[in-house]
Amino acid sequence: MARQISSAALVTGLTSAALVGVLLLAVQAGQSAPENAAARKPAPNSSADSAKGKDKRPAGPPAVPKDSGTGKRIVYSLSADRVWLVDHTDKQLSTFTVWPGNVEPALGTHKVTNRLASITGNDGVSVENIVYFSGSAEGPPIAFSAAVDGSSPKPVPGGKTGAIRTRTADGDRIWAFTVVGSEVVVVR
Repeated sequence: MARQISSAALVTGLTSAALVGVLLLAVQAGQSAPENAAARKPAPNSSADSAKGKDKRPAGPPAVPKDSGTGKRIVYSLSADRVWLVDHTDKQLSTFTVWPGNVEPALGTHKVTNRLASITGNDGVSVENIVYFSGSAEGPPIAFSAAVDGSSPKPVPGGKTGAIRTRTADGDRIWAFTVVGSEVVVVR
């Protein structure tokens, strides 16, 4: 006589076999997946990121601000504390951040009026590659400069300074890029 298998045992056996099959498929899929699949992130412009309000990050350095003139010039953004060096074909050669003084130059186009190899700044720090491009309504001259020791400026208590301090290498770039009469465009 043949022995009957209970329905409970049959369901348990079929369920177990199905789970083993799914487990085998999962293992095979895991072995054939690229190694870095777990580290992948969605593209920055995906609809999921857009829904969260995330902006797409720029692929390279920030672009030269629009309406900042044409031709060879230095562009200085007051709101971004950033400088761009732009050649005569409007190609961005370099961009970098700066530490502004507490007196802003007027918006618009200025000309480099003077260049000094080195002096002592209002903060008592030796600076080099000083490139003057404007006076201000408040009095002090406005100039790019780099601290010889590479430091960032410290506020002068009660003083007004138009110094726009750069890192040493960036000061070298501005110095090599300018002559008296070069254009500096100041934008918001």
